[in-house]
Amino acid sequence: MRVTLTKIFILRLSTSIDNLKGSNKPVKFTKKEVSFLLENEVCRVATSHNDIPHIVPVNYIHENDFLYFATDYNTIKYKNLEKNKRIAVIIDVYNSSLNNKAVVIQGTADLVERGEEFKKLYKIFEKKFEWVRNDPWREGDSPFVKVQPGNKVSWGLEDS
Repeated sequence: MRVTLTKIFILRLSTSIDNLKGSNKPVKFTKKEVSFLLENEVCRVATSHNDIPHIVPVNYIHENDFLYFATDYNTIKYKNLEKNKRIAVIIDVYNSSLNNKAVVIQGTADLVERGEEFKKLYKIFEKKFEWVRNDPWREGDSPFVKVQPGNKVSWGLEDS
């Protein structure tokens, strides 16, 4: 049974990669997915350049069907995103092999460095995360990354 589920999951993700190549159809999250995204604050972000993957944990917020996180200009993820806007994100809760929950998002990333969107995001991050209050920054110091979902898959949320 586990092999079958793995094959289905791989097929579902691999066939949906084509959606990232030109579909402008917005991804809509279910109510349970939105609830899960809102109740968590850490995700893992995967970027790549020259076929070298890079993955890091970051704090995020979910706002209007987009995910946002902050980064610094001197990070590998920022340098990768400058060259390759494709991104993958997973928000997950794993408890051994039971009751696992996750949302995986594949999409593209845009940088939010200044302006009204930056100011709005900064206020949200400042209110939510102590590390922002302890180490503040201004427009132009560090950007936010806006993840625009092109595809998503989730599991374990039907019982939540």
